[in-house]
Amino acid sequence: MAYGLLANLVLLLHFAFILFVIFGALLVLRWPRLLWLHGPAVVWAAVVIAMGWICPLTPLENWLLGLAGEAGYQGGFIEHYLVPLIYPAGLTPSIQLGLSTSVVLVNVLLYEVVGKRRARRRRLSRITRRQRY
Repeated sequence: MAYGLLANLVLLLHFAFILFVIFGALLVLRWPRLLWLHGPAVVWAAVVIAMGWICPLTPLENWLLGLAGEAGYQGGFIEHYLVPLIYPAGLTPSIQLGLSTSVVLVNVLLYEVVGKRRARRRRLSRITRRQRY
């Protein structure tokens, strides 16, 4: 029972990580300091996807499922849970490369928006300080 619960917690953590990678740049727009956490997460996810590696959370989840007496699954988290939802026909290496490239490009564009906002705030701050004196 406890192992099954832990396996489910790892599953939720894995899913939350994927959501953070995909949508985390939107959080960075609001809280720019999250960039230091989100940037490496995007790089890690892009490398894992592009290289066809299995995320370390997948074997951990399968191990916990085994300890709980349940069957694990083959492949990675994405192939097992997300591919049937998003890509019913299957995931090819070229699609994986396209996905990882898309994730990086979208996040770079959002980071650019964050950078422009910061630069604008700095300029406004300097102008405001000059007007006070």
